[in-house]
Amino acid sequence: MRFLENNPPLVELKSAIQSLKVRRPVAVDLFAGAGGFSLGIEQAGFDVLVAVEYDPIHACTYSFNFPLTQVLCADISNVTGEIIQRAAGRSWFAHREKEAGTEDWGTRRQGEDTCVRRFPPLSKVSVDKETRRHGDKGSLNESFSASESWDGQIDLVFGGPPCQGFSIMGKRNLDDDRNNLIFHFYRLVIELHPRYFVMENVPGMTAGEHKNLLSQLIGKFEAAGYHVQKEILNAANFGVPQKRRRLFLVGSRVSHSHSLIPSTQYPAPTVRDAIADLPDIDDFPDLKTSDEVLLSRSQLLSLNEKSSPYVQMLRFHPNIGDSILGTQYLDTNPQSPIQNFSYPRLWNPQLLTSSMQTQHLDSSKIRFAKTLPGELEAISRLRRLDINGLCHTLRAGTDYSRGSHTSPRPIHPVLARVISVREAARLHSFPDWFRFHQTKWHGFRQVGNAVPPLLAQAIGEKLITALEIVPFAPQKFLELGNTQLLRLTFSGARNYWEVEK
Repeated sequence: MRFLENNPPLVELKSAIQSLKVRRPVAVDLFAGAGGFSLGIEQAGFDVLVAVEYDPIHACTYSFNFPLTQVLCADISNVTGEIIQRAAGRSWFAHREKEAGTEDWGTRRQGEDTCVRRFPPLSKVSVDKETRRHGDKGSLNESFSASESWDGQIDLVFGGPPCQGFSIMGKRNLDDDRNNLIFHFYRLVIELHPRYFVMENVPGMTAGEHKNLLSQLIGKFEAAGYHVQKEILNAANFGVPQKRRRLFLVGSRVSHSHSLIPSTQYPAPTVRDAIADLPDIDDFPDLKTSDEVLLSRSQLLSLNEKSSPYVQMLRFHPNIGDSILGTQYLDTNPQSPIQNFSYPRLWNPQLLTSSMQTQHLDSSKIRFAKTLPGELEAISRLRRLDINGLCHTLRAGTDYSRGSHTSPRPIHPVLARVISVREAARLHSFPDWFRFHQTKWHGFRQVGNAVPPLLAQAIGEKLITALEIVPFAPQKFLELGNTQLLRLTFSGARNYWEVEK
């Protein structure tokens, strides 16, 4: 003690350490999509309690991948802060009590043939039926209330309002209905009063007439007491093998002298690093009609041997091993500076998913084969990937209301075909356990719409630091949802969520 008293810097350090809080802060995702933004925020150390998503197909995919999160499948204009707050209270207890199907990984690793508990998604909420449905909910302990153990304070609200209305790649339209969604984002931030918020959008929001819209939005946040910082970030600067520039607004209820937006952190892996280990999907006849295939043991071992440090990070959680085949594969690669505080998912690394083939005419294959790396194929106007370079920005295409146009899919850097959904997911920094809808159009749309998880994680880490929190990684794993959620048609998904036509 006398040594500390005589060393003021050490006293300050001790005081700073003691002031740190060990907990998982809580967050809400608006415009959640399939969950790329949520995953990155979770990897940074947050618990994402509630996700709001209008598209029932995306909501099903999100529910499959995030079994602890309450999903509200609803039009954002009909969602209130009170509805979100109530859902967050239930989800908070689900995260604490692990009521969505979890088990100690240590028990599983010891070889016990335990049966993982199966639970349905926590919620199939239709906002106009919210009160009745939650009043009938029996899977959670209704004696719990948020006030008993959780003060109801949300640390972070984040989301990316649909961005096509601002995109410089399409027609700019101030009257686009999607432009109004940013003000619903603002409304819910004000109603929920989080410590921080993060909004993602395309750089086109800073250009031309849209500057005024952006200025109005920032002004409204500042008038409400938030300090707002903005920056355009490139995903390639945060360990993502893709050139993808996006605008981020970060708001804080308290003023910070330092930036809340991360700067360049990690060099980008190449296309080779991202997908060269994957087997050729054309070698699997089952992938003509299915989006999954079970690899043989030798094929899995070959994939693991070829995997780059980047792929190892996407396949293996740092807190668990893969004991399914009796062999341990741990993500302990010292070359990877990226930590992972997410809930480890239980999955089968032998199952290659999101890999349905695309059938091409022989004439198309010939043209693809002749296309040089980085060049556009003259007829299809598809760009071929450079195996030693970065992927260009993956796009989402359009939704049902705007013609259901398919997004341009890059040509594989070596093979004469377009890339698969899994290959696109690798280029977007999604881990291999993360699954997408089996229909390729939906799958590519889900990838192209998402914030790359590693970019989202970098932002989340800055906010964890600002919150003076020491994050911790859960030591239990989650079983993913029912795969039927990934196979529903649009009408089936709408019925699942009880969304009115």
